[in-house]
Amino acid sequence: MLKNITLGQYFPGDTFIHRLDPRTKLIMTVVYIVMIFLADNFSAYIPVVALLLICVFVSKIKPKLLFSGMKPLLIIIGITALINLFYTSGEELVSFWIFTITKEGVRAAIFMMLRISLLIMGTFMLTYTTAPMQITDGLETLLGPLKKIKVPVHELAMMMSIALRFIPTLIEETDKIMSAQKARGADFETGNLVQKAKAMLPLLIPLFISAFRRADELATAMESRCYNGGTGRTKMKQLKYGYIDLIAALIGMALLAAVILLNIFGL
Repeated sequence: MLKNITLGQYFPGDTFIHRLDPRTKLIMTVVYIVMIFLADNFSAYIPVVALLLICVFVSKIKPKLLFSGMKPLLIIIGITALINLFYTSGEELVSFWIFTITKEGVRAAIFMMLRISLLIMGTFMLTYTTAPMQITDGLETLLGPLKKIKVPVHELAMMMSIALRFIPTLIEETDKIMSAQKARGADFETGNLVQKAKAMLPLLIPLFISAFRRADELATAMESRCYNGGTGRTKMKQLKYGYIDLIAALIGMALLAAVILLNIFGL
C-alpha cells in the first residue's frame, strides 16, 4: 500500500510538459482546479478530462502511476460518495431502514467522486513533471508581491519544497519499519479496521523519531552552510517564459472557456 503513494515523486523527462516554466504549471494547476469546481454537468467535465489526458499523453507519464497513486485514497473517496448518496435530499429512488437514495444523491455522489479523483490526479501530474526546487522557485516568484506586506514568501516556499522532498523518504522509512516489525512477528494484514489501526501504533514512535532526527540533521546542515533565508539570495537558474508557456496558457484559457460555455448550454 505504501509503495503506491507517489505524491511528491518527480519523474525526469524532456517533454513539452517537463520544459514548461514552473510558474506556468502552477498557474495551469490553479486553472485546472477552477475548471473542476466550475463544472456542474457531465458535458462540462469533458474539457477537464481532456486537459488531464493531454498532460498524461504529452508528458509520457504512465497512466498506471496515476491509478496506483489513487489506491490509498479510495476509502476516502468511497466514504465521501456514500455521504453524498444517502444524505442528499431530492426525488426519492430507493428507501431502506434509515437510508434514502435520491436522484440528486446519485448525481452528487458521482460528481464528488469525479471531482476528487480529477483533483488528485492533476496534483500528481504537477509533482511528477516538476522538480521540488522548480516548484519552490515558481511559487516564490508568483507570491513575490506579498513580500511588500512582510509575508515570508521564501520561507513558505522552502517549507513546501522540503515537505514534498521528504514525502517519498518518509514513505520509504515507514516501509522499512513495517518490514522490521513484521520480522519480529507483527501482523498488519489480518483483523478488522480497529485491530489494523491498533497494529499501526507501534510504527508511530520510531517514525516520529526518524522524522525529528532528519529535521535536526537538515537544520544543522543549513546552519553550517550559513543559510539565512531569502535575504540577498540569488538563483543559479533564472526562470524565463518561452513560447511553449504561451501555447500552454492559450490551451488552458480555451478549455476554461469551454467549461463555462458547457455549463450554460451543456447537459
